Amino acid sequence: MDSTTNEGASSSSSSSYTHSWTYDVFLSFRGEDTRYNFVGHLYNNLVQKGFKTFIDDEALKRGEEISSALLKAIEQSRISVVVFSENYASSRWCLDELVHIFHCKEQLQQMVFPVFYKVDPSDVRNQRKSFGKALVDHESKLKDNMDKVLRWRETLTKAANLSGWSFLADGSCHFRRSNALERERKMARQESKEPCKKEACNIQACLSKNNFLPQK
Repeated sequence: MDSTTNEGASSSSSSSYTHSWTYDVFLSFRGEDTRYNFVGHLYNNLVQKGFKTFIDDEALKRGEEISSALLKAIEQSRISVVVFSENYASSRWCLDELVHIFHCKEQLQQMVFPVFYKVDPSDVRNQRKSFGKALVDHESKLKDNMDKVLRWRETLTKAANLSGWSFLADGSCHFRRSNALERERKMARQESKEPCKKEACNIQACLSKNNFLPQK
């Protein structure tokens, strides 16, 4: 999996409207939850369709601070797909990725789509259950940097209010419209003996159909 980046891309401080994209999609996810199932299928599907997709190499994740290579990859991606899973918020890396993704959404007009993988969007929005426990744990360890934790909380709430997909534990999936605009409603429901693979394919197809991804 290629996790290299090109030189000369716009920095995080750029607000250029003529930004040049290196990647079609950046995948943000918690490796231990989804790397070898849902995200693995989604990545393979996107690549097979010809979309240049960034998926992190575990070697990039060393130490406490997010790497400059990962930040640059986010900046160079047309779309970020954020896969929220049970242990997503327990990773400072994932939370820092999310904050930078929303920075790029605001400054570079990057598109962001959340996927709620076997978690309730309201638990992400309000930091309940595993998300609440993770944030409380971060607060206990970052008492001298509570502003950072507050940014994580605010960004989780923003992300959960975007239109995206809910992938449920029973294998069903539905597209949910932005909670900030209207009530959540089911747009599609798919059943499969291989739900992870099936729904990963559906997400890729939906992104392509709605011209979020360039035609290949």
